[in-house]
This record gives sequence, C-alpha cells and structure tokens, in this order.
Amino acid sequence: MNRRAFLHGAGSGSVAALLGPRADATPESEQPGPFLDRERLRDRNSNRSTVVCQGGIVCTSQPLASMAGIDALKAGGNCVDAAIAANAVLGVTEPASCGIGGDLFAILWLEKEGRLFGLNASGRAPRAWTLEKARERGLERIPRQSPLSWSVPGCVSGWEALGRRFGTRSLEQNLEAAIHYASDGFPVSPIISGHFAWRDEDNPHLAAVYHPDGQVPGFGDVFRNPALADSYRALARDGAAAFYEGPIAERIVAKSDELGGVMSLRDLAEHEATWVDPVSASYRGWDVWEIPPNGQGIAALQILNLLEHFDIASLEPNSAEHLHLFVEAKKLAFEDRARYYADPQFADVPVEWLISKEYAAERAKLIDPRRASSRVTPGDPALDSDTIYLAAADAEGNMISFIQSVYWGFGSGICPDGVGFPIQNRGQAFSLDPGHRNRLEPGKRPFHTIIPAFVTREGRPVLAFGVMGGDFQPQGHAQVLMNMIDFGMSPQQAGDQPRLAHDGSSTPWGDTAADGGTLRFERRFPDAVKKRLEERGHRVSEGLSAHGGYQAVWRRDDPRVYFGGSDPRKDGAALGY
Repeated sequence: MNRRAFLHGAGSGSVAALLGPRADATPESEQPGPFLDRERLRDRNSNRSTVVCQGGIVCTSQPLASMAGIDALKAGGNCVDAAIAANAVLGVTEPASCGIGGDLFAILWLEKEGRLFGLNASGRAPRAWTLEKARERGLERIPRQSPLSWSVPGCVSGWEALGRRFGTRSLEQNLEAAIHYASDGFPVSPIISGHFAWRDEDNPHLAAVYHPDGQVPGFGDVFRNPALADSYRALARDGAAAFYEGPIAERIVAKSDELGGVMSLRDLAEHEATWVDPVSASYRGWDVWEIPPNGQGIAALQILNLLEHFDIASLEPNSAEHLHLFVEAKKLAFEDRARYYADPQFADVPVEWLISKEYAAERAKLIDPRRASSRVTPGDPALDSDTIYLAAADAEGNMISFIQSVYWGFGSGICPDGVGFPIQNRGQAFSLDPGHRNRLEPGKRPFHTIIPAFVTREGRPVLAFGVMGGDFQPQGHAQVLMNMIDFGMSPQQAGDQPRLAHDGSSTPWGDTAADGGTLRFERRFPDAVKKRLEERGHRVSEGLSAHGGYQAVWRRDDPRVYFGGSDPRKDGAALGY
C-alpha cells in the first residue's frame, strides 16, 4: 500500500431496532417484493468509489436526503441550506436516529471570512427538574421511556440560527422535499427498515405514528407521516416560533403533563442555540477541530494527542500493534471524559489543559506498548448517545460538518399527540450524583455524545467529517483520521475499513470502569489479530457489531475539487455535481 497516496494526491487545501423483530412478523423470505438477505446486507461489499466533483457535494446516511441537499444547492442554496434540507428529510426517512425532537451541533467553514463557526443547538433541562425531585421519585438513574429524560429539543433553533445567519434560502424552501416525503410517502430503505421492527405494546407512544394501522413498515414499503408533514408546514409558515411557542410546544407540554413530566412552556420559549468557538489540537501537522463541552468532541482530540507520541504510520493498519495503542489512548481519554466533561456554564471544565500537548505527554507515559491496562484513572489538572451525521460543501467553498440526534433509537420513545416525531431522551445522560460535574440541574445542558468535526491545514479547510454512534464517536473520529493521515487512505476508504470499539470505560453519568473493558470487532478482522490482542491482556468479545456511521467531504484547492465518502454501514450516499 502507498500509505500516503491520497494525501499526496489530494493536497491539504447504526441505529439498532429497539427490541428486535416482532415475534409475529412475517419472515422476510415470505414477504412479497424484493428479497432482503440481512446477513449479506451486514457483510456487503465495502469498496465504494470516492465521489469526486466541483460544483457541490452532500453526504448523508439516506439517498433521498442526499438528493434533497443537492437539489437545494442547484436551486441557489449554499451548504447550510443543503444541510437543513437534508436533515429535514432524514427526520422523515430515518426517524429512529434524528428529527426535530432532538438536538444539533455544527461546524461551518465560511469561505468569504476564511474561518470556522461553531453552533451548539443542544437543549437544557426543564427549570422544575432538580436532584431533590429525582430523589423524591426514588430514582437512581433517569429513566429513558419517560418525559423525565426530556431536555428541550434544540434542532429547530439550530436550523433557524444557521439559516438566518448564513443561509440563502428560506426555511419554507428548505423544507419542501421533507414535506413532500412526509405527506406523499417514501419507500423504506433496507438498513433503516430494521429500525421499525419493535412491538407495539413495548412502545405505545410510537405505534400510532410508526406502525400505522398496526402495520410495521418493511423494506420497500411506502411510509407516510402526515402529522410530521403538518409540523413541518407550521415551521415553514411561522419559523422556530411554531415549535417553541405555538401549537407544537403546547402538545409537547401536554404530553409531558399527561405522563408525569416537568417540561413547561417557559422551558421551550426561553431556549436558544449558542454560537461557540470550536477548539482544536494538531495531529501530525493537521489541525482537528471539535465543539467544546457539553459535548465529548475533545475526547477525540485527547486520543489523537496521545497517539501522536507513537509512530502509527509504521504499523500495519488494524494490526494488533496499531489497535492496542489506539485502545490504550481511548481508555485514558474516556476517564477524563467521565470526570470533567459537562456544561461549562455550570461546571469548571479545563478544556485548554485537557487538549494540551503538555498534558498528553504526561499521560502518554502511562501507555505500555506491550500490555493492556486494567485500571485507568483520570488526570489531575490544576483547576480554578442514535444519530445522523452529514457533510456538505458548495461551489463558493463553504463547508459544513453537521450532526443531529434524538439520542437512543426513537429517543424517549414518546411522540406528543399529533406532531409526528418523538422527543429525545438526552436528559438521561445527567448524573444523579450531587458531587458530579454532570449532575442534573435546572436549565443545564446534559453531557452530549454527538460531535461534528473539521480539519484544517495552515489555516485552510481540508475535511468536514463525523462518525455517528453514541459513545463510539470519538473512537470513530480517531480511527478514520489515522486511516487518512497515517495510512494515506481516501475519504471513502477511510470509512470502509473495519472498526474496533472499546467498551467499559467510566461514564459521565456514573458508571465506573472495571477490568480494562472489552473490545468489540466488526467483520473482517482476522482471528490472529484478536488473539494477539488477547495476549496483550485485552478482553475480546466473541460477538460481531457494527460501529458508527461515517460521512466526509475532503477539499483540494487550485482548482477546487471535493472528494466525498459515505459509510457502507448505512443506506446513504455521497452525491455531487
């Protein structure tokens, strides 16, 4: 392999079903229509070509969404318009992963200003939701299928903030495709069809919307969501006010009241998205940018800072030697994540120190290249969760890294009556430990797993990318960047490679690491690699998993060319023109 072939050539310039298939579901081999062999689907060819274009590009996890983004670009919109249009369609076509009941983060490169902008459109805990009230209810952890797990959905505020400041089309125009698919229907794509396979009795607040007339949408079935179409029409007509102050807000609060929640109209009306400065650390001369906490993006920077102390490029990709170093770096970063990451408006989060080279140099000394660590502790600096990711770029040189989520599959599992979407369960990520930085507090943003990322070099944009997948996301960011920067793979090849996940680190909601955790592998990892990792002291899971869902746009200048990659683990596509 010519490991730096792509870098030299390009220059610098799965959400699972909630509870598995229903017991009474008809076997797929007996259903009419196209036969879907899920075993082959999981093990399909992962050698897609990298998409190359100049006019504009959109990479998402569902083809109709990618096309909606391209249509927005061709109609005179920019990458912001494309991202909003694509995200709105994903809320229709991939509702277990995203939607207007969830949150949003973005990093935008604006060509005319030559700099990055960050947006944190995550919501806050209700004003009436306190540790004392949680104790009164006898809670040790916030339950998922309950409005007690709700935080204010920030997605629509993110659309409004991005569109007003940087978009060129109206929200009404950007919602046209999504309204069409919600109203007239769309054929369900293969991987996403598995998201709908759950039992009505276990998710009664979802069934009326996603199992209409008791029917489970399958691969190729045309699914409609007229209630969501109406919600989108209200947004197209009245903007974000329709969500945070109008009939949609009233229905959200009514459902909260009905089920014993604490969300109020005031909580929704007072919400606003926040513009933030992205933070960065360099990795072998490439500047990697993330959104600062309350998200976990800086964990990716910490992992890369540690890996920079080792000659990764000299190792075989996905060899035991390579993966061992990666896992040990992840363990160290995630212990800091569990201890320090929280809403900086409520806690002292030492971001600058955590992502510093000096701190990484100290922590890298704890990594034994030959032996797995079984007990890892956080550092001691001096102190004063399902998802979609998309990337887009336009003919002007603007680029956006955009992520949006309802957290778990279908969020809290609760759809307010008549709105056509579930509310996220992001509030479940609060700790109920009164001494924890991420403890539940009124008006506080919970710890967040969703993280968009960006790479620049010498002040110029190179890469908008992300890897959806809850806790896995910083691990995914590090792995795909090593594939591109250390091993010279193209954006598509970097996402095609099998990935490894390490589970069992301490968490921001109170779990404590034990026994060094467990390694979970995707298909196509040789048994010999797993055996060598076991010999180093790692505990290896016998099962196979799929880790994350990746999209990316790489940019080369003089002349400007975009290279797009889309993850074969998803139904999506990179489309360009």
